[in-house]
Amino acid sequence: MSTFYNPHRGEMAFDEVVDELVAEMSSNPKDRFEILIGTDSSTTVDRLDFVSAIVLHRVGKGGRYFWTRRRERAMSSLRQRIWREAWLSFELAQRLIGRLPAVSLLHYNLEIHVDIGENGRTKEMIDEVVGMIIGNGFAVRIKPHAYAASAVADKHT
Repeated sequence: MSTFYNPHRGEMAFDEVVDELVAEMSSNPKDRFEILIGTDSSTTVDRLDFVSAIVLHRVGKGGRYFWTRRRERAMSSLRQRIWREAWLSFELAQRLIGRLPAVSLLHYNLEIHVDIGENGRTKEMIDEVVGMIIGNGFAVRIKPHAYAASAVADKHT
């Protein structure tokens, strides 16, 4: 996941995405920010397209997003696919946290959004997937509140 895209800036490297996030938060230090990370996938006969999104939400004032695509061999079960989506979001969150400067001026909440919910075939996976993410120190949201996965990333699958 090295090439990202933004609707206004086009193709970007991961470092450029980090620079954009830091610049936006630094130029508006009194605002509250949320960084939301989510992944969704679509499948064909022999492959899966995973799209991961980083959303910078300037609370009450809109937001921006960046997305990347990863293609992999098709998986045999929905369970494997959901776990892969969650894991890709988790890895991206770790990568991002490792690159954001530990400057006290950058005030943000980071959440991982997973494309599972109380309705549908994924409901039995909620406890295990949410538990894995919380157990690793991240906040997590599920549908219908997981819009980084179910709306933003989904838009590009």
